[in-house]
Amino acid sequence: MLEWEQDNLDLVLIMSVNPGFGGQGFIPGALTKIERVRKIIDASGRDIRLQVDGGIKTDNIRAAFDAGADTFVAGSAIFGQRDYRAVIDALRAEIAR
Repeated sequence: MLEWEQDNLDLVLIMSVNPGFGGQGFIPGALTKIERVRKIIDASGRDIRLQVDGGIKTDNIRAAFDAGADTFVAGSAIFGQRDYRAVIDALRAEIAR
């Protein structure tokens, strides 16, 4: 299905939790989806962002990045903490390492 619509896309979102409420844990099987979609995007030659939403934290953001994601939604990982900047910096550091 993605292949049929890729000319109309600039972003693809992979949900890595069951939609419905915040604070859920990352579903590891989403990594396989990220890898598969990244291959489709790369084969298209188009500039399409691959976003992951759900359960993104410092302990899994690198795995999602390595699988091919380039945009991340980290809601409760950030907003559940006192120092937003520290958490965002830690997330960025995990991607950069």
